[in-house]
Amino acid sequence: MNVASRIAKDYRRGNDIVVVLSAMGKSTDELIAKAMDINPNPSKRELDMLVTTGEQVSVALMAMALHLLDVPAISLNAFQVAMHTSSNYGNARFKKIDRDRIRHELDARKVVLVTGFQGVNKYDDVTTLGRGGSDTTAVALAAALHADACEIYTDVDGIYTSDPRIVKNARKLDEITYDEMLDLATLGAGVLHNRSVELAKKYGITLLLCSSLEEVPGTVVREDTKVEKMLVSGVAVDKSADRISVIGLADKPGVAFKMFDLLAKKNINVDVILQSIGRDGTKDISFTVSDGDADESMAILEENRELLTYKEINLDRDVAKVSIVGAGMMTNPGVAAKMFEVLFNEGININMISTSEIRVTVLIDSHYAERAANAIHDAFIGED
Repeated sequence: MNVASRIAKDYRRGNDIVVVLSAMGKSTDELIAKAMDINPNPSKRELDMLVTTGEQVSVALMAMALHLLDVPAISLNAFQVAMHTSSNYGNARFKKIDRDRIRHELDARKVVLVTGFQGVNKYDDVTTLGRGGSDTTAVALAAALHADACEIYTDVDGIYTSDPRIVKNARKLDEITYDEMLDLATLGAGVLHNRSVELAKKYGITLLLCSSLEEVPGTVVREDTKVEKMLVSGVAVDKSADRISVIGLADKPGVAFKMFDLLAKKNINVDVILQSIGRDGTKDISFTVSDGDADESMAILEENRELLTYKEINLDRDVAKVSIVGAGMMTNPGVAAKMFEVLFNEGININMISTSEIRVTVLIDSHYAERAANAIHDAFIGED
């Protein structure tokens, strides 16, 4: 009812409004738990069929709430819009959005409520976009409809320099660039779906992220920020990463391609990669994948042992990625060295390192993750 009253207020100002809703509370988690109770390895298609019901409940109830406030509203699911996606169940991508139905309802001065997180593939099956995908639905609709604004309301009041539940001195940012937000989202900051930021950057859509519970200023995500760039804008922690080490690969051209191509064909995303210097005709490659892809990755590699000719593979689930992100790093040398010094002073060993122009990521033992994040945040950002 709180959200409905805010929608009603915007509607009465004369705005055309499209609202994207995710499932309520923990309902998606509860549906997945029910699936796992029945079948520990459910079909991805059937899982999508199940979990997409959560958003349909949300939009129907919100329409009823708006009707109670005398606001004309209509709920639409991914079929009714229609929102066309690829066929990757559990991790689909938008291909095209039909605008006619939404335009028709807006012309009738209705608030249009659309299910987030989902689409329809070429087989007329429902698909999902990955956890947090309602953000991506919102940005995709904003782009398709040439919306004046895309506002994302969530249970936090903006984007912070780190997760406030982990880093006690985390500060809210007034604004942040697409590139910084994209790296933070990809590296474990769960406040925005990373593909939503990709789409916003591609189509030049300014995002406003703010609280659905209280009317306070949020954080703006745009191409360029007005304030002077901080050296480090954020510290991200991702405990959902697992490390796979492939030992004794043949040290010859094409081996890495064969291995990562096998994973890519199963839509498994590989992140931090480390290859050792070849010795005695062999080399070792370590890389990280998400928790949910670790077992499948191991199975693929074991099935293709003869093709890859490695000696052994190991899976380490007790790892975490800790990253610093900031556009200011491009013009300031020594940032990585400072981060490594902080970890050294904390007695934390670094397992792997990955860098870009605006990011440094380290892989460490997971039980050090929170200590590392706090120490790094204090060193680069400090207290407000």
